[in-house]
Amino acid sequence: MQLRANDYKVKDIIKILREWTELTQKEFAKSIHKSPKTIQDYEYGRANVSLSIFLNICKTHDIEVIVRKK
Repeated sequence: MQLRANDYKVKDIIKILREWTELTQKEFAKSIHKSPKTIQDYEYGRANVSLSIFLNICKTHDIEVIVRKK
């Protein structure tokens, strides 16, 4: 699957990535050593996801990140 990040808000990208893993918020949180509340906050846009956390999510779940200049 592929996702064009420019077309989404960060909160939506985190939810999509979690859905790709087929994990609940609780399971996803455990996989990246965060609380379920933190994942919920990310997905509702109540907390910002740092680049290092985003990259950790991708590395943990074997998701490739490509940055490309237009």
